[in-house]
Amino acid sequence: QVQLVESGGGSVQAGGSLRLSCATSGVTVIKNCMGWFRQAPGEEREEVAAMGRDGTTTYADSVKGRFTIAKDNAKNTLYLEMNSVKPEDTAMYYCAAATWAGCYYVSDATQARMRYWGKGTLVTISS
Repeated sequence: QVQLVESGGGSVQAGGSLRLSCATSGVTVIKNCMGWFRQAPGEEREEVAAMGRDGTTTYADSVKGRFTIAKDNAKNTLYLEMNSVKPEDTAMYYCAAATWAGCYYVSDATQARMRYWGKGTLVTISS
């Protein structure tokens, strides 16, 4: 059984920073493809950032240069560093992991490939 638990969400003003964490437990998935996704009210869920098994990363155009995905294998934790946040970053943020065999390259780390999902952490950015 895999568990992903997000934390670090909250309310901040535009221009500020947040660091989201995703603690993983159960079957080890931290070395699998993993990603951060978000869903704003009334919108579809979208990919924010992802990391392949080889450590390569990809970002949505809207967050490039502002967000950084990283992980600590020893702590089985995935992070999303969010800087220069904007009101349009307001959303529920989810972390997700693919199965070991289901993904290698970051280009494969799509929502459809993600098998395990956390329950999300809410991020609210005020102007």
